[in-house]
Amino acid sequence: MNKEAIHSDNAPAAIGTYSQAIRAGEFVFLSGQIPLDPATMELVGGDFEARARRVFDNLTAVAAAAGGSLDQIVKLTVYLTDLDNFAAVNRVMEDYFAVPYPARAALGVASLPKGADIEADAILVVG
Repeated sequence: MNKEAIHSDNAPAAIGTYSQAIRAGEFVFLSGQIPLDPATMELVGGDFEARARRVFDNLTAVAAAAGGSLDQIVKLTVYLTDLDNFAAVNRVMEDYFAVPYPARAALGVASLPKGADIEADAILVVG
């Protein structure tokens, strides 16, 4: 199996032993993105929706580096420290995705890296 690491300077650098994404054939596996500003590597300020938008902006940058876009995502997983933010995620996703929406799971978790309240990872198909 051939696998290729994908990197974008327009998304936060990895903060651990992982790649921003890995391409294996036509599949690209995007690592989880939290609402980090790529320039400062700090969590963005503002309300929950601003942080959710930063997560999807980061995913957009990594998908583009792989030669793809969010429209090619087939599976999205969203992690929330407060499931009361589920409706806000849906509102934000309407600005980033079109029908047919990707398959998705939303999970409530106790905590996320750097104290973030949202993280998302994805699988997209390119080619």
